[in-house]
Amino acid sequence: MPDVHALIADAVAAVRGTDVRDAERKLDRLVVGTGAPDGTAVVDAALLDRLAGALARLWPRGWQPVDVTRMVTRRLGARPGRLVRDALAAQRRGQAGDVPSWWDEQLDGLAARVWWDDDAGWLARWAAREGEDRITALRDAVEVLAMLDGLPPIAMLRPPPGGGGPTVARRAAPGRSGSPMLDRVRALLAKAESTTFPAEAEALTGKAQELIARHSLDRALVDATAERPDLPGGMRLSTDAPYAGAKALLVQEVAAANRCESVWNDDLGFATVLGFAGDLEAVELLYTSLLVQATAAMLRGRTERKRGSSRRTKAYDESFLHAFALRIGERLRAATEQADRQAAEVTGPERLLPVLAARSDAVRERMETLFPGVTRARLTIRDADGWHSGTSAADRASLSAGTPPARPLPGRS
Repeated sequence: MPDVHALIADAVAAVRGTDVRDAERKLDRLVVGTGAPDGTAVVDAALLDRLAGALARLWPRGWQPVDVTRMVTRRLGARPGRLVRDALAAQRRGQAGDVPSWWDEQLDGLAARVWWDDDAGWLARWAAREGEDRITALRDAVEVLAMLDGLPPIAMLRPPPGGGGPTVARRAAPGRSGSPMLDRVRALLAKAESTTFPAEAEALTGKAQELIARHSLDRALVDATAERPDLPGGMRLSTDAPYAGAKALLVQEVAAANRCESVWNDDLGFATVLGFAGDLEAVELLYTSLLVQATAAMLRGRTERKRGSSRRTKAYDESFLHAFALRIGERLRAATEQADRQAAEVTGPERLLPVLAARSDAVRERMETLFPGVTRARLTIRDADGWHSGTSAADRASLSAGTPPARPLPGRS
């Protein structure tokens, strides 16, 4: 009888190859199993074990549970994304030693938990839950395994379980900041997302950035006198198609306004943001909200196009989102600068400015350490109507604002 591990290895190699017929033959052999009475159950248990092992090999290569889930869903689809959550739960079950709390928080956020009684019956029960047959479930499992085996190393933002290394401040989960200030920010951004009046959305977002900037300054001053000050950390934000470049630009603009650095990896579909814990949370809040606002404004902006325009919708939309991101970035930075001036008047510039400079240097140093070979790319605007409409949507209350200068966008590391 064939060895189960050899069957799985052959199927994975075939799926990663170019011979479709060979891949189907190898999958058919998995369906049959080892030929023993419990041959299919042995295959299912071995597959789950292989998936857990593949995940464990990714943690020292910089990957985190949320990254893996996002990547599998992006490349293979929602159903394989749900399958990898089960594999994450199985891998966590077998982890020995101390596991940091943020790791379990990620798994909780993904709803990755062991819900099955026996690994030998896991795949059959998973297929039943999904309303699929066994061969579809096997194909999903093998494709996920092949993808996991082929993922490249990425920047290590936090030491993985058992990885040691310096401790960085843990970001609070959304909605559980414990900060009245950030709760007010969430409320303002929720109103900005729901309004259909661009000027109101702009005012609400500007107020949110002002509160965020004050909160960041307060934390910076407190941390400057702490016995064990925070260290810069990082997070990854999705920049999937469509308009991935425009989303990456929006991340960059929001990050810059909140004393963070951003690097975009187009191939993997995410932007990495580096900064201090409170600033990272602010970037995540603002980016998520502004992406909603930008999309809604873009859809409304289509109605402003001239009748009979022959320009493609894609070019218009992309130019709109680029302009929106750049102009919003200017307004966010203006709000931050205003908060800095007000804080300096209260605390004195001789106290505040060295603190801000030290934090900027720390973030920049981490950026240069993690991404020493970063390159830069420039925007290409293909639709003037989209550019002007996007600028107008981001700055409706001040239509006389000029066109912002082109700025480079950090690209792949």
